Amino acid sequence: MHEYRRQPLLLAIVLSSRMYRDGTLRDSDFPLDTALRYLRDERAVVWLDLPPSAAAELRKVSAELDLHRLAVEDALGAHQRPKLERYDTHAFLVTYGMTADPATSQLTATELSVFITERALITVRQNDNLDAGEFGERWDTTPELAGSGVAFLLHGVLDYVVDQQLAAVQELDTRIEELEDLVFTEHADNTAVQRRWLRLRKSVSRARRILLPMREALTSLLRREHTVFDGSGQTDSQLLPFFQDVYDHVVHAAELSESLREHVTTIREAQLNVQSNRLNTIMKKVTSWAAIIAVPTGITGFYGMNVPYPGFQATFGFWTALVAIVLLPILLYTLFKGRDWL
Repeated sequence: MHEYRRQPLLLAIVLSSRMYRDGTLRDSDFPLDTALRYLRDERAVVWLDLPPSAAAELRKVSAELDLHRLAVEDALGAHQRPKLERYDTHAFLVTYGMTADPATSQLTATELSVFITERALITVRQNDNLDAGEFGERWDTTPELAGSGVAFLLHGVLDYVVDQQLAAVQELDTRIEELEDLVFTEHADNTAVQRRWLRLRKSVSRARRILLPMREALTSLLRREHTVFDGSGQTDSQLLPFFQDVYDHVVHAAELSESLREHVTTIREAQLNVQSNRLNTIMKKVTSWAAIIAVPTGITGFYGMNVPYPGFQATFGFWTALVAIVLLPILLYTLFKGRDWL
């Protein structure tokens, strides 16, 4: 009885949503009961965006669209790898939006699950870091493509997500270049450099784990014999160049993440080499100065013996020792300086 009283309140929740009919936007931001009614309209193309907390709403939509139970569980869960799975009545895509913090080089990834059916696109976000309103802005910039139905909606979502991914990787590239400059700074803080290097390495590795499977998923999505964009099973030829552009951006981001991985490794090796070279230089200078200091020390030690020696208790012995103490260090300093040991 308690559940029965909650049901009307559940259906009254207003969702981020759109309904197109005949290539024209007819309604937006409607409640779930209206969405379910539109899903039964064979002329309507519907987009619904659900937060992961809306499990009840997703299950109602799942029952209406006959979504596979495993796909629904993946959408309600978290930490799925980017993938594209095909079922009898729909396809299920998992992707990630990404942002990189310029101050900390921290990569934030937001999981997005997408159900692709013949007349509906259902997106499920794990949190609000991915703004569903951006999808609408992409669709509004190309309203002439709305006649392509679900393929049009899917392109807007992927275009926004992939642009985010590429921007995040490019931001990491900028931070890595700054780190590279910092490594060769004369008085670099090695602890701070190593801490930044570890953060960047972690962020690049995470980006790579997202982008490589994402490239495979889009490759599979673009195969004509497997697409679920319209009733004929063929991708709308008008949208093919747009999807190809999205795919090119994914490939570019994936290749950039690969090069950044190598770049980060090279920076660490360069830092170790710089530290080793600086240590060698320091040791070389210390050794050279020790050799210079050892000469007058040896001379004074020799003349400090309590036994007779040439010049003992004679004036010329004193002057001989004094001249040797002054000239030999100068000679050694000149020699070491000429060989760049000092």
